[in-house]
Amino acid sequence: MVFAISDALGLILSSTSLLIFLSIQTARYAEEDFLESLPKRLITGLASLFLAIANMMIAFAAAFAVALRETSIWVAIAVPFVASLPVTIYAFLQIPLFVQMYHSTYGSGIFQPRKKYHFLRRYVI
Repeated sequence: MVFAISDALGLILSSTSLLIFLSIQTARYAEEDFLESLPKRLITGLASLFLAIANMMIAFAAAFAVALRETSIWVAIAVPFVASLPVTIYAFLQIPLFVQMYHSTYGSGIFQPRKKYHFLRRYVI
């Protein structure tokens, strides 16, 4: 059941991210698009891509556990763990872009005063 649900969610979310990234590719590139539409699409596309990759890894681990249930347990745990290392590296490389895009789109802009956490600004490098 875990495999079926995560596999279906992975397919839906990966198709969603693909269509969102294609809509970014075929955008008309007007001035309004760069301020609002394209950043929102990029945030949605990255979020759905992260969720699709997570569901893909859950489906892989579930299928691997079912396939190796008669063998030793350390193999069934070690292989999905090692397989998730590239996904973890990819996530750590893309999360700063996601946070920066989210902050620049939904956070306070250059013409609005900072509302929260302005006192923490001097401690962040």
